[in-house]
Amino acid sequence: MATRRIVLTSMLAAVLLGALPGAPAGAADGKTLRIGYQKYGTLIILKTKGTLEKRLASLGYGVEWKEFPGGPQLLEALNVGAIDAGTTGETPPVFAQAAGAPLVYVGVEPPAPKGEAILVPKDSKIASVAELKGKKVALNKGSNVHYLLAKALEANGLKLADVDSVFLAPADGRAAFEAGKVDAWVIWDPFEAAAVAATGARVLVDGTGLVQNYQYYLATRDYAAKQPQVIKALLAEIDTVDRWAAGNVTEVAKLLSPDVGLPVAVLDVSLGHLAYGVQPITPEILAYQQQIADTFHKAGLLPKAITVRDASWDQGS
Repeated sequence: MATRRIVLTSMLAAVLLGALPGAPAGAADGKTLRIGYQKYGTLIILKTKGTLEKRLASLGYGVEWKEFPGGPQLLEALNVGAIDAGTTGETPPVFAQAAGAPLVYVGVEPPAPKGEAILVPKDSKIASVAELKGKKVALNKGSNVHYLLAKALEANGLKLADVDSVFLAPADGRAAFEAGKVDAWVIWDPFEAAAVAATGARVLVDGTGLVQNYQYYLATRDYAAKQPQVIKALLAEIDTVDRWAAGNVTEVAKLLSPDVGLPVAVLDVSLGHLAYGVQPITPEILAYQQQIADTFHKAGLLPKAITVRDASWDQGS
């Protein structure tokens, strides 16, 4: 049995690292930029439009896209070397850094506090965050909404320990929410907008006045150091797509609908919650991330204290 577990573990590692036969050429030689994305946001627009492939081809690089259900899973892949870059919300990077992931922050989208919320069923008697005390709350552990829950509770004199956190990925969270197995669900768009449209769920509170809900672009330290021109090209293409998307929200919704599997009307709402345009990482943004790290360390959820600025990207090379 032990031998079998070792074999299975080795196979899993091989799959993640692209080492099995049939893995895309260049996946481990630095000539392919392996990008982790989630089924929403600017990266999926970029993937759909195909402009990055054209730009990087001129530099002699290919592109490989890998989809993940959430930021924590994406950064686990980055940690083991299965991807070179990707995008997540605020909280996953601090957990990944604490776990030793060799990540650097390379860019950030403007704040989008309405893009995440605490939802309750339409017929729920819960009318305030304070009433969540002792209740079951579903969320994806270590995701951006984990920090939203922490700050919302704090604003109402409560701690994370005052609620019964049920850690579920988005699809499982939605199922538990609809089945009445949890009292509330903390979730981000487009899942937020989809749940409101499909179930009549009420937004108890969104991130306004509580969190920034930044969306970060991250890369492995090694890749960013050795191929800075590729990361800069990626950011430039993201920014171009972002600025186009900002003025064409409905067109973007129509573009994404088949891949995301949500109606255009739902995506119209969720895309309206986003902010667009890649910005550089500033000391103020790193200080904000430090607050997140300190919050989770104080709560006993972050295994060790970290210094977020250690994950700064030195673009001098």
